[in-house]
Amino acid sequence: MPQRVILDVDTGTDDAVALMVAALSPDLELVGATTVNGNTLVHFCTENTLRVFDYIGKQIPVFEGMSMPLSRPDFVRDVASAIHGDLLDLPPATSKKQPQHAVDWLIDTYMASDGDIILVPVGPLTNIAAAIRKEPRIVEKIPEIVIMGGAHEHGNCTPSAEFNIWADPEAARIVVNCGRPIRMIPLDATHRALIDHADCARFRELGSPAAIATAVVVERRISGYDATQPMHRLGAAPVHDALAVCAILDPSVVTTHFIHVDVEVRGELTDGRTVCDFKGRGKGKPNVHFATDADEPKFVRMLSDILGRTA
Repeated sequence: MPQRVILDVDTGTDDAVALMVAALSPDLELVGATTVNGNTLVHFCTENTLRVFDYIGKQIPVFEGMSMPLSRPDFVRDVASAIHGDLLDLPPATSKKQPQHAVDWLIDTYMASDGDIILVPVGPLTNIAAAIRKEPRIVEKIPEIVIMGGAHEHGNCTPSAEFNIWADPEAARIVVNCGRPIRMIPLDATHRALIDHADCARFRELGSPAAIATAVVVERRISGYDATQPMHRLGAAPVHDALAVCAILDPSVVTTHFIHVDVEVRGELTDGRTVCDFKGRGKGKPNVHFATDADEPKFVRMLSDILGRTA
């Protein structure tokens, strides 16, 4: 049986690839997608998510969620917009979002489930924390949370913090301390699995809508990264969120360490940092399988195999 998953997204270019991987993999059943403010305003995230599903011919329900962080009304997203823009370079959506709010749908879906739906938040964790606050019993119904977010070696929007965690650190702290099994796919791993122009050319050659769409959005990412956050080789960019989905399909695509992780919410210079205790210097017990490396060739092969499929 395919593994059931829910993606919580702030689509976004790398979210778009993650959605397509989850929707097209024969080993996953994408139950639905929830959107949250992050890479762009939440209504743009919703429109982009609908555009992705329409373009690849998948009818998957989309629920719009939180438009602001839990407790930070001064949130800004300038770092993200430099990479993603507001709307994806795909045709406007004809499908519509579902009327139910994402937080309520998450609660209803998990409370009615058999505890078999992996939750995959790849944006700020506002929806997830809000759902836990509103109905704490959902925690026991979530078998695993696979988060794209965090960083140990360096941040990408501050020297210390990765964007998804920095965008709502209070929410992230609630989620990482919720007591459920957690895998975190941070920048430490995603920056070791880059997609370059040659990979995009091969995606185009596959000819499927998903592969073509991936080439389009990743080429935008490469331009943005070369201009604002150059990687260890120019002409290549990470596709963070897709790596998180691939790690569900094949855990060996990343290397993880089971450590204690918490989130800084009051640091003058380190707000939103994921504090990783690799050496056991703190008092916290291990709570997160934290990825520190990734297998780039395997990641690219997985994308090619899945994205070459049609609906």
